[in-house]
Amino acid sequence: MKGLTDIAGLRVGHVSDYEALTGCTVVLCEGGAVAGCDIRGSATGTEEFDALGPLHLAERIHGVVFAGGSAFGLEAASGVRRFLEQRGIGLPTRAGRVPLVPAAILYDLGIGKASVRPTREMGEAAAAAATDDPVAEGAVGAGTGATAGKLFGMSQAMKTGIGSFSLELGGRHAGVRVAALVAANPFGDIRDPDSGRLVAGARRAPDSLELADTARLMFEGEAPPPGLPQNTTLAVVATNARLTKVEAAKLAQLASIGVARALSPAWTTLDGDLVIALSVGQAEAELNTLGVAAAEVVARAIVRAAEKAPSLGGLPGLAA
Repeated sequence: MKGLTDIAGLRVGHVSDYEALTGCTVVLCEGGAVAGCDIRGSATGTEEFDALGPLHLAERIHGVVFAGGSAFGLEAASGVRRFLEQRGIGLPTRAGRVPLVPAAILYDLGIGKASVRPTREMGEAAAAAATDDPVAEGAVGAGTGATAGKLFGMSQAMKTGIGSFSLELGGRHAGVRVAALVAANPFGDIRDPDSGRLVAGARRAPDSLELADTARLMFEGEAPPPGLPQNTTLAVVATNARLTKVEAAKLAQLASIGVARALSPAWTTLDGDLVIALSVGQAEAELNTLGVAAAEVVARAIVRAAEKAPSLGGLPGLAA
């Protein structure tokens, strides 16, 4: 399994700054992708998301950028546009081609160096590094500074990162693939959707690895710390099935169920959770079936984002 790059026509590149603990991840769809989105969190930071709407005249986008650095990280998308323009990729206009590259950011300024953020040059380098090899997971790219479980603040959080997972459907949908890439940086915990077991999240004490169970403690009266929203889980789900823009938006909506299955809690006012859906193929598949698969791959990618992350920035991770 290669993860998102199991979908032919997609390439993924990461750039990471391990001194500042930030970075960006680029998904290139140079042949164009029909796309839609679903936003469930309340603290999003995005750019060019209008192009994902079904009423926007653009039929296809050419890349997606996820970056750390909070709003500052949106600058990385300019580098991806420059990279694609130099390759003659983009929406045709009278004066030349204009690459459409929606971008979304997560807040990682609470770990590493807050004064260092992803730049245009970093975005361009991530695009140049993009490949259809198996997706690198863990503390890479936009997941370099990602964390989970901030009910008690950063001192009792855990390290997370990038996760990716893919499935091939069976029966009359044989040959249809659905895959996801997630940068998991939630306020809450990460929970295995099959067993219900907590995987990563808020710890009972700074020197403990025992998980506290954020949702249960909130139910019992524990309040989140005051301050600005500083959390976001970003997901891109893709398929080789042919979709319209309206269908892509519905696929993103159904894929968001996977976020709710794996994050506890999800979609809070402290998070900017969102999903982008991409269609880059011509296979035939029933939309609701694709949605079931999309929720599954997103949930599993979130779990892998925790399982593949090493300890960094003074926070424990699950990877050796």
